[in-house]
Amino acid sequence: MAKTDLSVEMKKYSVSIEYCVPCDYSEQVFSAVQELIYNYQHIIDTLVIITGSHGVFDIKVDDKVLFSKKEYKRFPKSGEVVELFKKQVGTNVPTYPR
Repeated sequence: MAKTDLSVEMKKYSVSIEYCVPCDYSEQVFSAVQELIYNYQHIIDTLVIITGSHGVFDIKVDDKVLFSKKEYKRFPKSGEVVELFKKQVGTNVPTYPR
């Protein structure tokens, strides 16, 4: 299987995940990071994890809210973060070739 040429200039994105430390949402953070890095590591320029409180769990791409626990009233389902990311960056952006 031929690998896609990743040397082509692609727009890079900044991702931030803010999560509630007292609530120990670390598992949800690890899950979201794993999905994003596995599928889109070639276009993620920075990934910042921000500690917070008061039940926060927000994922932002270039300062635009991708997912908010406060808005959805739940954590993201398996695969949901990647699908939302794909919609935001464009469906024409390929996932990382394996």
